[in-house]
Amino acid sequence: MKPHDRWLLRTENTTYAVRIAGQGRWAELDVWGPHGAETGPSPFEHPHRTHFLTRADAAPAEYIPYGLRPFTGADLVARRPGGERGMWWTFDTATHDGDRALRLDFVDEELGLRTALCYETVPGTDVILRWTELTCTGDEELRLERVDSAAVNIPVAGGARLTYLTGQWSQEFQRTQLELTRGRFEMASTQAVPGHAYAPWLAVQDAAEPDEGNTPTYGIALEWSGNWHMAADAEPGGAVRVRAGRVPHEGAVGLVPGATLATPRLACAFSPEGLDGLARVWHTYERRLAGERVDRPRKVLYNSWEATGFDVDAADQLELAAIAAEMGTELFVVDDGWFVGRHDETGGLGDWHPDPANFPDGFDDFIDRVRATGMDFGLWVEPEAISPRSALYAEHPEWVYRIDGRPATLVREQLLLDLGREDVQDFVIATFDRLLGEHAISYLKWDMNRPPTERGRPGAVPVEEQDLDAAHVAGYLRVLDHLRAHHPRVTVEGCAGGGGRIEHATLARTDVVWPSDNTAPLDRLAIQYGYLHAHAPHTMSSWVTDSPGVFDPRPRSLAFRFVTAMAGVLGIGADIRTWPGERRAEAARWVARYKEIRDVVHHGEVRLLNTPSDASCGVQYDEPGGARTVVTAWNTGHLDGAPLVPGRPARLRLRGLDRTAHYTDQDTGTLYSGAHLMHSGLPFAWTAQYDAELVVLVRK
Repeated sequence: MKPHDRWLLRTENTTYAVRIAGQGRWAELDVWGPHGAETGPSPFEHPHRTHFLTRADAAPAEYIPYGLRPFTGADLVARRPGGERGMWWTFDTATHDGDRALRLDFVDEELGLRTALCYETVPGTDVILRWTELTCTGDEELRLERVDSAAVNIPVAGGARLTYLTGQWSQEFQRTQLELTRGRFEMASTQAVPGHAYAPWLAVQDAAEPDEGNTPTYGIALEWSGNWHMAADAEPGGAVRVRAGRVPHEGAVGLVPGATLATPRLACAFSPEGLDGLARVWHTYERRLAGERVDRPRKVLYNSWEATGFDVDAADQLELAAIAAEMGTELFVVDDGWFVGRHDETGGLGDWHPDPANFPDGFDDFIDRVRATGMDFGLWVEPEAISPRSALYAEHPEWVYRIDGRPATLVREQLLLDLGREDVQDFVIATFDRLLGEHAISYLKWDMNRPPTERGRPGAVPVEEQDLDAAHVAGYLRVLDHLRAHHPRVTVEGCAGGGGRIEHATLARTDVVWPSDNTAPLDRLAIQYGYLHAHAPHTMSSWVTDSPGVFDPRPRSLAFRFVTAMAGVLGIGADIRTWPGERRAEAARWVARYKEIRDVVHHGEVRLLNTPSDASCGVQYDEPGGARTVVTAWNTGHLDGAPLVPGRPARLRLRGLDRTAHYTDQDTGTLYSGAHLMHSGLPFAWTAQYDAELVVLVRK
């Protein structure tokens, strides 16, 4: 093998080795694993003898077009208009920056397409970013019918265990598993956002190994805010091959002569420590995405939606603000209903001006009185939505997605603006600049409560030349980038009917996201358990609400609800006007405790202890350097102690501690060795009144 035939990419703890194969027809993965795994024969070695398949169909190819790989799944399908599908490229050049970045160029002179496979490691993490750049080098437009970002090959012996996150509105991020020994598994969204049904995230393990412990675990996550798909194939050679990418709304993307298209980035992660270890890799990466903003404390907020709904009145809001401030909250957010025409779901969206009837002494006077309590002020907005009864719709009906001659479908009594249009983007940016420039607003909750239905743009370029999904994504990101550049002190929360738009492009530009509209304690615990497998706790906004609530009537204590919300970014959304004094005092104590440990929760190493299906479960957060360990713990079973042994405390075994060190419970003074905490576990004597706890262990 010539030295240039193989390249090594190195992250903090892993190596990714790529080589040219097939006599220069494709690149394939040699090995992916811990440092040193590149020494020795590749786990993908095969005899290169195939029957009824091409060699490319059997190879662990990194990215390969239809033509070379016609049977088992191509990553790129391209053709000239009216021409046959297929490419037959050859390797051209390689450019690399040591072991940190790599670019492999392939060319098809006949078709007129240059394809670059791009790799880049993320410093301080075990993540490799992969994407593809396609340039039309001929004199005729090309049609790209499939344009995936990358393919990932994973060596397994007897089939793969796939872990993914499923759900629906109010039940997002449910951790789901299946074993794939033969065939194809695929998930996707065509709702213009990642959607509630599936997250663009997947973990793969050998099915013969347990999902936790010292099990090599591979993960991928697609950085794309629009339509997407992800497919896993049990390949004929025994490996599992996963590919992912965007899904063009029009069925194909046009590439005109001289133009270059870059696909969304696919983040690829590896951990030798099971799903729990892989979660920590993702958390590290998302802290890196946040940049300097990761060090800004996420403030304890109060949101008035569940207390007042659309009935926003200054006097009621100020009453809530005064109580919230007494409990120690740092931010007051007025949700839907603050703007003109917004008395219910049928009006107002698009007319983003404070309603004078709601604020008779003026909006600025209202904000000043909220801020006089010591809290910051925030607003809910839904900038992509428009009400048919709004003044904006009367002025600009052409701004909505529509198809001439077809009826418009209302979802939640609203239509969706075509954010791919530059004039619509300019309107949204001007709206934000006006609101944030004229009023003392330091927090925005950006919501989106419907997908596009009649997704067209009449009177523009022909449909064959449109790419509406990519245009909407670009417009969305342009507006977020503007907020970041021009209003850097404003905290932005991302929301799409709950967790409908959570992926790395959004997380890189927001400060927190809203995983679900469901805040019921036991439901929320399962949602957050799945969420923390893929995303970092500093991004996870969570509220304490009234119990029983809208979704789940099962009773849980105020402590349970607070400890659940404290596992991420704490908020309160209950009607606190109805709370008696002792409940408000208890809430104030929880808020004060949270402020003491939120830096550990947001920056510490996370370990998930058991699952919400177990009678007891928890989350362990280890402070960088190991000085403190915070444990949030819950009893999810029967409240009378069963099925636990009567009279014997439940125990959660901690992980990753120093066995020889000693740890003191900050509240009780109990002294434990690290060995005891990992072997015997941390005890919890649950009762009907005592169903959750926050424990802070200080290392001696």
